[in-house]
Amino acid sequence: MPYIQTRTNVKIDKEKELRIKERLGRAISLLGKSEDWLMLEFVPECNMYFGGDSNRLIAYVDIKIYGHGTRESFNNMTREVTNILNEELGIDSNNIYVSYGEFDNWGFNGVNF
Repeated sequence: MPYIQTRTNVKIDKEKELRIKERLGRAISLLGKSEDWLMLEFVPECNMYFGGDSNRLIAYVDIKIYGHGTRESFNNMTREVTNILNEELGIDSNNIYVSYGEFDNWGFNGVNF
């Protein structure tokens, strides 16, 4: 039951969005999850500041999972997410934050797991 929200001040056209979707769909396996349950949200062209500067390309990625991951799996996922956004949107890795939330309770289809 993973969920990934990507907020950025960069415009994301449909072609890039689909490429990022496909790549995140593969990357989620680094956390032991599958694309079959992956929900994605893209929030492009946000008003964002990093270090007081809004003129550079910035992204914040929030990843939430049902259950728990390991430090190694989170490090691998952060590396891959950073690579994806750098290659697809041109955002430098030092302008990307990635956060994680782990949950024991996750609702779907009217019930909790």
